[in-house]
Amino acid sequence: MAPLSSALAQHLQQAAINFPRAAALLHAGESHTFARLFDTSAELADQIASRRGTIIESGDSLHLAQYAYACSLLHRPFFPIDQSTSPPQSDPQTADVALIIATSGSEGKPRAVCLGNTQLDAAAAASNGRLPLHPGDLWLNCLPLYHIGGQSILWRCARAGATVLLHDGFSAEGVAADLACQAVTHISLVPAMLARLLDLGSRPPASLRIALIGGAALSRSLYDKAVAAGWPLYPSYGMSETAAQIATFDPTDGPWQEGLVGHPMPGHAIRIRDDGRLCIRGPQIMTGYADGSGLDAEGWLTTGDLGRIDAAGRLSILGRADDMLISGGCNIHPQEVESCLAAFPGVIDVAVTGQPDPVWGDLVVALVVGRVTPAQLLAHARQHLPSAALPRKILGIDQLPRNAAGKLERAALRRLAAEVSA
Repeated sequence: MAPLSSALAQHLQQAAINFPRAAALLHAGESHTFARLFDTSAELADQIASRRGTIIESGDSLHLAQYAYACSLLHRPFFPIDQSTSPPQSDPQTADVALIIATSGSEGKPRAVCLGNTQLDAAAAASNGRLPLHPGDLWLNCLPLYHIGGQSILWRCARAGATVLLHDGFSAEGVAADLACQAVTHISLVPAMLARLLDLGSRPPASLRIALIGGAALSRSLYDKAVAAGWPLYPSYGMSETAAQIATFDPTDGPWQEGLVGHPMPGHAIRIRDDGRLCIRGPQIMTGYADGSGLDAEGWLTTGDLGRIDAAGRLSILGRADDMLISGGCNIHPQEVESCLAAFPGVIDVAVTGQPDPVWGDLVVALVVGRVTPAQLLAHARQHLPSAALPRKILGIDQLPRNAAGKLERAALRRLAAEVSA
């Protein structure tokens, strides 16, 4: 077998040597030691060695985790996909690729992101330094393993000799139960998951040092509510193209402001284009999309996010460039309006989108989950938003369209607003 330099399997193998009897993975009440997990991964690798091309698999979280380790042992690209997703028609294999991850598709058609061991290992090393992770720590992983957020936790824990507490997706009740009885030290959540846990009255265990929050914008009201309940929040920013976490706010950096995601990971450069888009270059950036596109000649990734860099070099995310609404000739960030409305008592969830209008250009529409009247919400908005940003329609709905990672599906939002209005 060829060397496993900087590979997921190398870290698992080293942990199996250093901590053979320590728990590597907990799932559905069963404990897998590092030694056992490495052995079962090697057995699976032998079973699938004859398969050609990229290994494409769907299944539950344990299934996808086992294939991640086995594919790494074989030096084969692994492409985990959602069980509801059809496999790609062609093999997206690319040289020097360890993991292929489909983007969330929240803004349109998903794209296949190619990441090598170099990018994935750099991301795990940087994360373990920024959010100290040690042997014996326990990271509760309730993120889908067909998204980069879930896969990255496998890398971080194998590299550190820490334990993954693996869930099959997010259940607020299930996560709350494990927080109440397990010595969880780290957890990754999107804001919608955090909100559900707070609604249940779930409190963080004394062992919890890090609650990494990403995947979507975190509102001021949710941040304040969670911090008051004792949650150690680390708002972050990342994407499939950056092998997950690329910037993180540390509470010791000072007061948090909405959109603030802190300093970029070591070795990365960030800049803001004239049109406001964030550009990133550094060791975690993908090798490219499966179609060969993605980076410019100098290795810069131009994101679809609007950003701002303060004098201390900290990054704030202002919203998606594609989400920008132009209402009455003014640029409106949906995130700004959503954050304002989310702070009103009784609002459980909220999203803002636009509808074509001959007068306004984009008519600002708010879709709201919760027991609140449009008149109450509009009166609140008038106190905090400029006139152009005020929602011209406020529509009550039962549930917002979010994907498995908790991100708003913006295209579905526009369709839903049109249907509800009709």
